[in-house]
Amino acid sequence: MTMPASFLVLCACVLGFYHVEATLDTLSSQDSSFCHGGLEVIYPGLDIDKCLIIPKDLKLREKVSTVWKSPQIYFSGAQKKKMYVLVMVDPDAPSRTKPTSAHWRHWLVVDMQGSALKNGHIKGTTLTEYAPPTPPQETGFHRYQFMLFEQLPDAPVSLTEREKSSRGKWDLEAFIRRFHLGEPVATLQFLTQNYKD
Repeated sequence: MTMPASFLVLCACVLGFYHVEATLDTLSSQDSSFCHGGLEVIYPGLDIDKCLIIPKDLKLREKVSTVWKSPQIYFSGAQKKKMYVLVMVDPDAPSRTKPTSAHWRHWLVVDMQGSALKNGHIKGTTLTEYAPPTPPQETGFHRYQFMLFEQLPDAPVSLTEREKSSRGKWDLEAFIRRFHLGEPVATLQFLTQNYKD
């Protein structure tokens, strides 16, 4: 028995949890090709498992910027005995046309246990506390990128004093090289803009 689409939408609204579908006409091919590996970012009312643009309706942009705290991170491909590094950045700070403060570091967690990631939990050391996406008004869409790297065994990951002093203009590539992180095992991004725009 199939249910009418309007009933399913009503159920989603009543339950307060949304699974937003990305469609080809909402993302450029470059933006949609960023995501790979099966990473899932779960906010209290929004489950993101593929590249997408957060819609303006349902106040999701406002909630992701001002209400919700750090999301759960789920990676089914995590190996239980391995450690991982999670990076969340905005490469479009202060705007995509003039990213003079990129990469803006929103979150950095190291020593993440693979066994916890498989269950949607974060068990690790936070080097940069989570800062929600807050794109400035009239700067268009910003990409918020999550990258998960495999951490080498017995190789502590840290930030330099200079990196600790500012979240902006973070040299992500230098950080990746310094700790031999290689290519990310999984990536995910969403696009959003200031909720008042």
